[in-house]
Amino acid sequence: MTLSTNCEGFSRRNCLKLGLGAWIGGGLVDALRLRGEAARSGGPRPTATNCILIWMDGGPTHFETFDPKPTAPAEIRGEFNPIDTRVPGVHFSEHMTRLAGSLDSFAMIRSIRHDQGNHGAGNHYMMTGAPPRIPVGCGAFVSFHPSMGSVVAKELGTDNGLPNYFSMPQMSRSGGPNFLGAKYAPFVVSDDPNRDNFRVRDVALPNGLTDDRFGSRTDLRRLVDRIPRIEDEAAGDPVTAIDEYYHQGYNLVTSPEAQAAFQVEKESDEVRTAYGRDSFGQRCLLARRLVEAGVPFITVYDGGWDHHSNIFGACRDRLPKWDNTVATLISDLKDRGLLDSTLVVALGEFGRTPKISTLSGQSTPGRDHWANAMSVLMAGGGTPGGIVVGATDRKGFSAVDRVLSPENFVSTVYTKLGIDPDKILYTPQGRPTHLVSDPTPINELLG
Repeated sequence: MTLSTNCEGFSRRNCLKLGLGAWIGGGLVDALRLRGEAARSGGPRPTATNCILIWMDGGPTHFETFDPKPTAPAEIRGEFNPIDTRVPGVHFSEHMTRLAGSLDSFAMIRSIRHDQGNHGAGNHYMMTGAPPRIPVGCGAFVSFHPSMGSVVAKELGTDNGLPNYFSMPQMSRSGGPNFLGAKYAPFVVSDDPNRDNFRVRDVALPNGLTDDRFGSRTDLRRLVDRIPRIEDEAAGDPVTAIDEYYHQGYNLVTSPEAQAAFQVEKESDEVRTAYGRDSFGQRCLLARRLVEAGVPFITVYDGGWDHHSNIFGACRDRLPKWDNTVATLISDLKDRGLLDSTLVVALGEFGRTPKISTLSGQSTPGRDHWANAMSVLMAGGGTPGGIVVGATDRKGFSAVDRVLSPENFVSTVYTKLGIDPDKILYTPQGRPTHLVSDPTPINELLG
């Protein structure tokens, strides 16, 4: 399977830079090592119990999606026309038709800005609420602080037979646990649920291995487990941990609930078609099924938004399908009574430049990186529908009204999930670290 890369050519192999090759592929035993069994601690009263993060990797354009500038000059305005939304006076770009017609079901944030205008740093800032501690390159795999998904897995994770944090089809470069430890990293489902033979690797018995043979192998495993272990906990005997991971792995493979969560083929043709018969659409459908199974955090990684060239051609093809899938996800959760308890957010690391440009060697126009303005969609989990928080100036250069930071955004997500954004975490060395340096949420979105 070919995965989208951004202008720096980032791909899953970059994970090896941080020694993550052992688990980034989503193997069962390693993924279970990443699980956390943590009971919910004290904090804000939650309005959501689950979160689906649609990560638009590369930096989606705000002009061609949720913040068009029809009165700006042509070199800023672009080729798309604005359309009315369900809320009078609020406009989206012309290819966002279904979301425009259902704005009363979600909120938009138009005024987040920061100072990290490259992929690595911007990704880290929006995924964690913490700016990088040192300057990093655009293609860097950055991890200075735990991601939202890892924190939620630690704080809200339960032992229900499934990992508490999923990422599909790959993990974002800053979507990991950092000092929380590998057990809070995501279970990566790289397999494509849009394929007829969709099967999550290691969450089913291997072909040719019967239940009896599998049971025999677990008996053999029990005999091996009788080997004396290193008793000194400080020595960090890895075998002791592996014992439990294999036991948990057996439970996951043999759990009917776990198996059922991945059976996208059980959905009706009508539902599957409504989400869109492509990889992104079916991953959003699978995310809904994982919410139903009790998984607290799911990231749907949606790469390929780094439009330095061909931005209008690419958006004409992509946006109608993306718009349909996200609108369907929100409406489906609402119809099933899940939207009140499920937070849905869609964003990338930054927006795009106001002025359309043509980079050297490119024959079609695009927009470059721009951290002074971006748009973020937020639905569910008690989020009031039909509101737009903040605004950019007439030309989309910068957020100018109700200017917000990545810290405010991440604090809002934590607050909705009942996690105190002002909580202090401790590294294995005992160093205290604030979960979010500015724990102020966006009050308009708390409901």
